[in-house]
Amino acid sequence: MLRSRTVVVLAAMVIALGGCATIRRHEAQDTEQVLSAAGFQMQLGDSPEKLASLRVLPTRRLVPQPRDGRLYYVYADPEVCRCLFVGAEPQYQEYQRLALRKRIADEELMASQNILSASTMNWGLWGPWPWF
Repeated sequence: MLRSRTVVVLAAMVIALGGCATIRRHEAQDTEQVLSAAGFQMQLGDSPEKLASLRVLPTRRLVPQPRDGRLYYVYADPEVCRCLFVGAEPQYQEYQRLALRKRIADEELMASQNILSASTMNWGLWGPWPWF
């Protein structure tokens, strides 16, 4: 009995963790699409040295990085795409603009879906149909 409970609990934990990983992967892909659309350049972590360098940076966060007297913005993803996105101030500003537009569009979509689900019609009141 105790063993079967342990197996069930472990299975539930594996499923939950898998769901979290899927959500993180989807969110990373969404962010990376917006970064690309904003003009950020993607560099693949195609060597062990580059992958190690990716792991040193904050994971899936856009952070400023000074280099040669200029400020760049980098986004490291050592897990999903194994890549680094790099942009300067113009790309960063465009990313902010596109990310805001996407967030507004997502919120409008959620609101419209909530309205539709809240206003589900009770077709049973109208009797058998179609009438034509």
